[in-house]
Amino acid sequence: MNGLFFKQKISNALIYIVLVITAIIVLYPVVWIITGSLNPGSSLFSTRLIPESFSFDHYIYLFKETNYLTWYKNTLKIAFWNMIISTLLIVSAAYAFSRFRFPGRTQGLMAMLVLQMFPGFMGMIAIYILLLQMGLLDNHWGLILVYAGGSIPFGAWLVKGYFDGLPRSLDEAAKMDGAGHITIFFKVMLPLSKPIIVFIAINNFIGPWMDFIFARLILRSGEKKTLAVGLFEMVTGQGNTEFTTFAAGAVLVAIPITILFFIFQDHLVEGLKAGANK
Repeated sequence: MNGLFFKQKISNALIYIVLVITAIIVLYPVVWIITGSLNPGSSLFSTRLIPESFSFDHYIYLFKETNYLTWYKNTLKIAFWNMIISTLLIVSAAYAFSRFRFPGRTQGLMAMLVLQMFPGFMGMIAIYILLLQMGLLDNHWGLILVYAGGSIPFGAWLVKGYFDGLPRSLDEAAKMDGAGHITIFFKVMLPLSKPIIVFIAINNFIGPWMDFIFARLILRSGEKKTLAVGLFEMVTGQGNTEFTTFAAGAVLVAIPITILFFIFQDHLVEGLKAGANK
């Protein structure tokens, strides 16, 4: 009995040690980038984890001497509309594949499954030519459409799995009361699918904040750039000597995502588990 108790204690101790080490590995870069943004000077080599004096000059410089605020507004606009359009397309497509039977349904599902195996940047040339022909290069809406279209395969499969887990008796009961498909979709399916919808919406909001490749490909003019492109060009244009200013910009980039995570963390976890299980 004592031996079993001792083994349990050792096992718990090892688990806590692993968790502590993992937390340190994850949090150290975050702490370092925050303190780096508060370090005086601009060199990476002079940056200290605990600076002798804290300075907010880099934050002031971002807003006064660069187009950071414009980049921030552009990214916020793209992220917001991508979230709205992507969520609408994903949820409606998932509902159709889950509740209807029509010619090409199986082939469509297989096509979306196969598309998930290829990274999006493989179609960069085709996307560039298509947007060029449509007159959407250097246009935020062109970038939004690329993000929205690229999010459908993964998102639709995930939400479809959640819809499949909802009993069809709910649909049948609503039909007996005279509800049509649109009413069932908005009054029955969506209220019951709040966790997975929040998960999809937040994911599609976060995507444009992190993406560099497509934003760099599509957006050309300075007033159209996103945060990722603007910060990258700001650093490379200075010969990598503005690290602390870049760190300040990175800290501000993380604020909206952090706020959204803390507000919707319960829905995010529940939606991820539900979509994965079903």
